[in-house]
Amino acid sequence: MAYERAGRSGGVATDETGELIASDKVEGTEVYNRQGEHLGEVHNFMVNKRTGQVEYAVMSFGGFLGIGENYHPLPWKVLTYDTNKGGYVVDLDKSKLEGAPTYRAGDYPYGDPAYGRSVYDYYGVPYGMI
Repeated sequence: MAYERAGRSGGVATDETGELIASDKVEGTEVYNRQGEHLGEVHNFMVNKRTGQVEYAVMSFGGFLGIGENYHPLPWKVLTYDTNKGGYVVDLDKSKLEGAPTYRAGDYPYGDPAYGRSVYDYYGVPYGMI
């Protein structure tokens, strides 16, 4: 198996392979819409503790040096990696994001199970279909 970057430990990829990527390489990746407009970047992602699957990519936008930044949780299924852009592409326009679930730095709405369902509902993705 070919590794895209060095980063092996005992024969196990620790950075990136053709199918796997380390979480620290996803964080900071740019997010664009299909029209090529820059929407933000992946701040982090939330992993379901029980299934081990990524549920949300949290996209950050706005602010300066982390001050005044807002976050949009996006169901992982709505993101597609585009090698030409070197970032993720979502089939959304900025007006759709204006009404999307969002939160500010310091707020953590993930403790409420209804919140997850509302995010998936907003983007038309069946909840639990990770």
